[in-house]
Amino acid sequence: MIRALAFALIVAALPVAAHDLRVFASVSGQTVTVESTFSSGRIPTGGTVRVLDAGNVLLMTLDIGAEGKTRFTLPEGTAKTGLMIEVEVNEGHSDYWMLTPDDIAYGQGTN
Repeated sequence: MIRALAFALIVAALPVAAHDLRVFASVSGQTVTVESTFSSGRIPTGGTVRVLDAGNVLLMTLDIGAEGKTRFTLPEGTAKTGLMIEVEVNEGHSDYWMLTPDDIAYGQGTN
């Protein structure tokens, strides 16, 4: 009975785990690249990327690009304060990535 219940709980959790959105952002020079995928490896079919500064002020909203990637120029002044990048996909999932000043400095080769 306990094994059957444990198995049922594991099987029930699989669809949820298969749909986790994963967001990663990196900096190379003055370009920020945001990558969005599901934990299954599937690419989102569309959605938006919101870029906020350290004061939680919205700087820009962009569409998720081909293959789940979005690129933009690092906004002026944010290298010293960092960025919050929020991704919401058409499938109804969302996640975020924080780029710290150290992350940005590393990507710019200034650390």
